[in-house]
Amino acid sequence: MTEEEARNWIVQRFGSTAQHQMERLVALVEAEAGQQNLVARSTLETIWARHVVDSAQLIGFAEGQSGTWLDIGSGAGFPGLVVAALTDRPVLLVEPRKRRVAFLQETAQSLGLESRVTVIASKVETVRERATVISARAVAPLIDLFGAASYCAAPDTLWLLPKGQSAREEVAIARHAWHGAFHVEQSLTNTESLIVVARGVARRCKS
Repeated sequence: MTEEEARNWIVQRFGSTAQHQMERLVALVEAEAGQQNLVARSTLETIWARHVVDSAQLIGFAEGQSGTWLDIGSGAGFPGLVVAALTDRPVLLVEPRKRRVAFLQETAQSLGLESRVTVIASKVETVRERATVISARAVAPLIDLFGAASYCAAPDTLWLLPKGQSAREEVAIARHAWHGAFHVEQSLTNTESLIVVARGVARRCKS
């Protein structure tokens, strides 16, 4: 997906107002890039495809699923701030690094999202807020993510976890320790990227 295609996809899927919000988010991320490493510098030239659409596509998997969206390791706000800007749902951004927490708080305010966005300056292991949807981009292997965020999940919580080519292997490993319905979806933005979609995740009882 090219940058032009990515911009057009946002407009077609969410409208021109959404495009303006994403332009503001991109500008804030690019401005902050000189101060801290929010995203890999090599991806700044393709930020619309690599980060904006890569995040926004997750919303489609959660259609009809209302309630709080919890994003683990939010960093630059992908996907958490994108979800908050493109939907009307409450979003929890969980981020332990202080400078990134400050960026997320300031950016949420700049985008007019502070009434629906809560930034939690902590690791997810300490969070006890229940979420309808849990997302995480490039944070940890599945088996570790499920363990770390288990207190935030209900039996029907939807997990949306973008991964690289290792997705199917990680699912196979996770199934040894966790029950649940798992499947893998192809990312819109990169043929080598996959998205793990899971529901009903629960730790297996040891025999």
